[in-house]
Amino acid sequence: MKNWLILLLAIVAETVGTSALKASEGFTKLLPSAVVVVGYGLAFYCLSLTLKTIPIGIAYAVWSGIGIVLITLTGVVLYKQVPDAPAIFGLVLILAGVVVINVFSKTSAH
Repeated sequence: MKNWLILLLAIVAETVGTSALKASEGFTKLLPSAVVVVGYGLAFYCLSLTLKTIPIGIAYAVWSGIGIVLITLTGVVLYKQVPDAPAIFGLVLILAGVVVINVFSKTSAH
């Protein structure tokens, strides 16, 4: 369970870093640029810790699936980038894939 919480921290840190990447305006703004570096550094450090017990394919599927949804929600809230119906449908399919992997796959480390 602890490793899944560390993976969640990695996903949140990556989402923060990605949000700051847009705000950094090509690394021309110091504070958002620093947040990018710290966010990605923390994200990859935490991801590396989880790979000791969670298979890499599973960890990355969860990382990317949840990360895509979180960054989309961040885009809606912070940047008013509202996805259309096909994009929302695609996000639902991605989340469904993550759920299938975690609930039904014997590959997933529980």
